[in-house]
Amino acid sequence: MIPANHKKNAVNVASHLKKMAKIEPYKRAVVYPAGRDNYGRVAYSHLTFLQMDRESDCLAHGFEKTGINRGTRTILMVKPGLEFFIIIFALFKTGAVPVIVDPGMGICRMVDCFREGRPHAFIGIPVAHILPTLYPKYFNTVKTWITVGRRWFLKGFTLNRVRQVPWRPYVTAKTGRDETAAILFTTGSTGPAKGAVYTHGNFDAQLRHIKSHLGISSHEIDLSTFPLFALFWPALGITSVIPDMDPTKPARVNPKKIIEAIVNQGVTSMFASPALLNRVGKYGKQKRIKLPSLKRVISAGAPVSPSVIEQFASMLCEDAEIHTPYGATEAVPVISISSNEILSETRKLSEQGYGICIGRPINDLDVRIIKISDDPIDKWSNHLVVEDNEIGEITVKGDLVTRNYFERPAADELAKIKDGNTVWHRMGDLGWMDSKGRIWFCGRKSHRVTTEKTTLFTIPCEAIFNNHPLVFRSALVGIGPLDRQKPIICIELEHGKDKVNKKEIKKELVELAQQNQLTKDINSILFCKSFPVDIRHNSKIFREKLAIWAEKKQVK
Repeated sequence: MIPANHKKNAVNVASHLKKMAKIEPYKRAVVYPAGRDNYGRVAYSHLTFLQMDRESDCLAHGFEKTGINRGTRTILMVKPGLEFFIIIFALFKTGAVPVIVDPGMGICRMVDCFREGRPHAFIGIPVAHILPTLYPKYFNTVKTWITVGRRWFLKGFTLNRVRQVPWRPYVTAKTGRDETAAILFTTGSTGPAKGAVYTHGNFDAQLRHIKSHLGISSHEIDLSTFPLFALFWPALGITSVIPDMDPTKPARVNPKKIIEAIVNQGVTSMFASPALLNRVGKYGKQKRIKLPSLKRVISAGAPVSPSVIEQFASMLCEDAEIHTPYGATEAVPVISISSNEILSETRKLSEQGYGICIGRPINDLDVRIIKISDDPIDKWSNHLVVEDNEIGEITVKGDLVTRNYFERPAADELAKIKDGNTVWHRMGDLGWMDSKGRIWFCGRKSHRVTTEKTTLFTIPCEAIFNNHPLVFRSALVGIGPLDRQKPIICIELEHGKDKVNKKEIKKELVELAQQNQLTKDINSILFCKSFPVDIRHNSKIFREKLAIWAEKKQVK
């Protein structure tokens, strides 16, 4: 439904692209690796802002003719590349609603998300069109089918057939600030995947917050290893470079190709998951590589350990910084801190079990810590807020915060707190605020372990075990009845250390635990060859799966 006052509050994220096409028409908007020559040298293809604006105009005209227009929920399953950017800006121009689902969550969960989104159109590469053939009932609301590439035996149109030439200017839909712009599904790492409803106002606010907080200028060149994050940059007038990598496997990325792109394109800013940051940083430090053009690195998706930050920082110049913004699909970015403060001040406290300092609220976003509860909270009250230094649930209110999930009223009740005409979003994360106004992350609310004596929080406890030189990472899980769980620490050793004396390491870890008040009651240790992690960033540990595995191991 289109709001009655949409003209007064008209805003459309695609308008930023049109603006850049007028201001700097011949500047590169997106750069993409187009193959390699016989010597292994990479060749690049690119689109200028004028080209991207006009190409998306041609598609927008075509989309309208095929039935994709304002409000049309449209599944988008296209690999990162030039066409991805053209398609999504064309959809925004028409006022259509892209439905974005992470392909890494698995086919069954992915098609569940598609069914829940009740899409009207489907745009995807040929292999993606196999899904509707295998699961026809999940796509029975789709009326328009478009294949990016050869159609073969598939129904519907090809993208080339849809594209309307010669170019004619397309009048961008005057969508309202509160009008739905996209539905982005969460990864479902700690529960069912849910579709966060993004309005054009949410996207507009995100752009403003990112630009002002990071001090980004339109003269920069960004390397985005996560496709959705790359969408911000063309709208801000920044050249976006797509690296030669599989975005679903950042932990297995070839470091040489990432460094190659940075050097070849003079990249000044880079987004990377903690797993990718670790892999590239380890290689770069070993080879003593320096990246003089890179002045800003943004890492998010999971907590970033200080050791990973320090390792990658070895490749940067003194004035460069690594930023670790905090947020979620429903609200991002919310809080941020830079590497200088982490390495000089908060790192030591994190290693002692204080949690990971994620920084201060960005700009005018309102962040509060409230009492831990698994129940819905209907109405906001300041009585919910805990005292400073007390661990509670992180909540946020602001213009970039999504107001609801797509047709998930039960999820809304658990995640949203009404406050007049606005809402507070419950992040589902636990943390505390120090006297300097900084937030310290202590883990997911659903991952806390409640024993007969106390409540244990994952990040603080795991930090104690992570201090052991042979431990790559650890994960606290609980087994048994929820109010009297038995805490177990799962250990993943550093790569190549599987053949060490685990009995000796276990003894050392128990001794380490006994020396700290946080971990003195943890004496069950299990070694796991490789933790299950999320596909999107390869960094979030699936503790729910580890808990099931740990319980089976304990039974044996």
